[in-house]
Amino acid sequence: MKPVTQDNEYPVQAAGCVLWRRSPADGEPQICLVHRPKYDDWSHPKGKLKRGEDALNGALREVEEETGHRAVPGARLPTVRYLANGRPKEVRYWAAEAVGGAFTPSDEVDRILWLSPKAARNRLTQPRDRTLVDALLAGLHLT
Repeated sequence: MKPVTQDNEYPVQAAGCVLWRRSPADGEPQICLVHRPKYDDWSHPKGKLKRGEDALNGALREVEEETGHRAVPGARLPTVRYLANGRPKEVRYWAAEAVGGAFTPSDEVDRILWLSPKAARNRLTQPRDRTLVDALLAGLHLT
């Protein structure tokens, strides 16, 4: 007889993007970070996938919900795994270039910032999110 598994043994599935654009001032890349008041942290836009939702579609949905920006997906970035509230979580990421839209604050995300890659690395709350900035720059051939 197979043992019964608990739901919390399976990772929570989430997806997000390292959202970027060219600076209107000098054409240099800028990375969008979101501030979540519930956690008082700065991170890349991401969120849980809906049941049966494709990870890339979920990532782009989350970007638009959290930042107000539509995005064109680029290269796959590393998957980040960690514990969230005692449960394993797996977040798949893509590079995504912002192509339009406007931010509207919400209860979930009250601020966004467009920062240089160096400033974004320094502002990110979780060290695990900093490697995604490096992966984006490598993918854009800017390292």
